[in-house]
Amino acid sequence: MAELKTSGRPIDQLLEKVLCMNILSSDYFRDLLRLKTYHEVIDEIYNQVDHVEPWMTGNCRGPSTAFCLLYKFFTMKLTVKQMHGLLKHPDSPYIRAIGFLYLRYLGDFKTLWGWYEPYLKDDEEFSPGSSGQMTTMGVYVRDLFLGQYYFDTLLPRIPVPVVRTAVASLEKMNLPTKLSGSIGDSSRGSEETSRRPPSVKASLSVSFGQRAPHRASTRDSSPIRRTIAPPPYDKDGANGSRRSPSMRRSQSRDLSDRENSERDRGRDRDRDKERTRDRERDRDRYRDQERERDRGRDRDKDRRYDHERDREKDRDRRHDYDRDRGRDRDRRYDYDRRSIERSRRDYERSRSRSRSRSHSQSLHDQGTSLDQQRTPPRDESKEKKAASSNLAKLKDLYGDFGNKKENVGDGRAPNRDTSTEEVIRLGGSTWR
Repeated sequence: MAELKTSGRPIDQLLEKVLCMNILSSDYFRDLLRLKTYHEVIDEIYNQVDHVEPWMTGNCRGPSTAFCLLYKFFTMKLTVKQMHGLLKHPDSPYIRAIGFLYLRYLGDFKTLWGWYEPYLKDDEEFSPGSSGQMTTMGVYVRDLFLGQYYFDTLLPRIPVPVVRTAVASLEKMNLPTKLSGSIGDSSRGSEETSRRPPSVKASLSVSFGQRAPHRASTRDSSPIRRTIAPPPYDKDGANGSRRSPSMRRSQSRDLSDRENSERDRGRDRDRDKERTRDRERDRDRYRDQERERDRGRDRDKDRRYDHERDREKDRDRRHDYDRDRGRDRDRRYDYDRRSIERSRRDYERSRSRSRSRSHSQSLHDQGTSLDQQRTPPRDESKEKKAASSNLAKLKDLYGDFGNKKENVGDGRAPNRDTSTEEVIRLGGSTWR
């Protein structure tokens, strides 16, 4: 469900400060915390509300039941559907009146006339105030839109262009454009509301340090003093000597009453000026809050943008890291594959070498075996016999040459008895 569009003002600035503080400090409003739903608040309005004035009636202090329940609605933030249910509720006109008050205090001024216009000719009768004066719902809605005061309490000011548009629409509908008095007088200190007991006004003023609602000159506003006309004033002073002392005292008392009333009106004007300045300060404070809220939104937007940018950078870094890891994995795979191929080639080469070596060894072994088979074994005794026979032949031919050498060269050189052995070695066993 769509939430009702509001003016955006804080809740504590919708009502006057005195009224707001009285609502928040009242026992009845604290008791309303038990109400959790929209329908429970409506049932409470139906059972308890009999007028929609801001303050209680009689010699008692405190906010009215209607405005405590209205403030409860402020805290619940009604939706469009719930507001239509309030304005069209058939059980009690006070439920509808509180709905119109909710729109007047909290609703958006640009859409306020669109909410009020369908009910301008509503003829349901009820009594908005505690005096019992009856009026129709259409008149109440019209006065609520055009009025600046609601039973001597200030209403939020509607922009002038919106008021002009509403007045033009009323003129087209042939409806009055002036206030009819269903929500009190158009200014503070009206005749009906000023009869409130002075003790209540004084207690409210002392409690909160502000002017209490409905405060006016007590003497001036008294119905007895309004009915008694002051005695005529004789400019010439002809009858001045014949006036009795009591008459002079009453005249001086009337003059002092007028002076007091003038003083009170001056104080009221000063208080109105102070209240206007307070409203302007509140408006400036609200504008500053709006600016600060906009700055906060801009900061949040920049923070979100920076966060998104950091996330993009992190995502790019992770992508680059994954890509580098993939490249390293591919390099390791190629290196391992080349290593495996190299080791396989070396293994095959070593196997071929071993095969060729074993093959040549086998061939060599076969050759040696064949040579051994071809050459018969030598007989050493025969070789010795052949060598000795050859030596004997040489001695017969050349004589004993070795003994002559010994006689001739005794002192020159040592005898080498190796010639026969060399001849035998040269000749071998087959020399003849």
